[in-house]
Amino acid sequence: MEAVTIISGDVSFQTMMSQILKDHYRTASFRNIQPALEYIYNDTPSLIVIEIDRGDERTISFLNLLKEDPLFSRLPILAVFDGDIDPAGWENILFEDYIRKGDVKSDILSRVKLGIMRLDRVIEINPLTRLPGNLSITRQIQRRLANNEIFALAYADLDNFKPFNDRYGFGRGDDLIRMTGRIIFNIVKATQSQGCFVGHIGGDDFVIIMKPDLIITAAQTIVDQFDRVVAGFYDPEDWDTGYIIATDRKGNKAKIPTTSISIGITDTDKRSFSHHGELMEAASEMKRYAKQFTGSCVKVDQRGRINDHV
Repeated sequence: MEAVTIISGDVSFQTMMSQILKDHYRTASFRNIQPALEYIYNDTPSLIVIEIDRGDERTISFLNLLKEDPLFSRLPILAVFDGDIDPAGWENILFEDYIRKGDVKSDILSRVKLGIMRLDRVIEINPLTRLPGNLSITRQIQRRLANNEIFALAYADLDNFKPFNDRYGFGRGDDLIRMTGRIIFNIVKATQSQGCFVGHIGGDDFVIIMKPDLIITAAQTIVDQFDRVVAGFYDPEDWDTGYIIATDRKGNKAKIPTTSISIGITDTDKRSFSHHGELMEAASEMKRYAKQFTGSCVKVDQRGRINDHV
């Protein structure tokens, strides 16, 4: 079920909103935006409904800070204003749509539905993890390259995921991918609060953009956290043996090790890149190198020129 976060100091308004939306969306309510941020970081909603007092610079500042973050820039905001609405100066408030408080009872459900539908039409996101997809990843990388930014790119994917999926089914496989995306997102955000980016290429492949001096720490933390929780996705007898019996790539029955995560990292500080494809290939190459090692692994590109060898 799609999630909607409600932010308003009016408790009766929160209650009314929850009642209207409860049959269609999962809701969470907060009295102001600051305590809502931690929840939003950990469980990103499909849309935020926020009541804004035009004189409340603190709320506007927090809202704009959230929208300026690449991780949340495409998260739709539906602003609620009480009384008459004067659009002067709205260019300084980052929201996609607005509604008068007096019209909420009759119109809010349709406005929320339209806001989420507009997001799905305009923005390409992965429906499983709610993370930006390939188009957003490409734009993020190319924009940073065009601006000559120094940044690091990590490419992460799961080892032995297909046998896991075959053994336990797509439902548990989707749960593992969703959990992996949440781990990556939370750790990246906790390590670098602003200017980072997490994308979901598809399947069990993810992309991370961070500062070069922070990404290795984040990647290792991701590995550690993943290794701590992945056991819960296996039947105890499979986890205890350390493998499952499954069909390998040659079609033969084999003992397949439990799922781990491999992360390859490169950056624009040591090497020069002109196109997003070059950077993605360099990170993917390091990821393939990491997959040669047993268990979860992080490998960092140490090459100084684009035509050097691993």
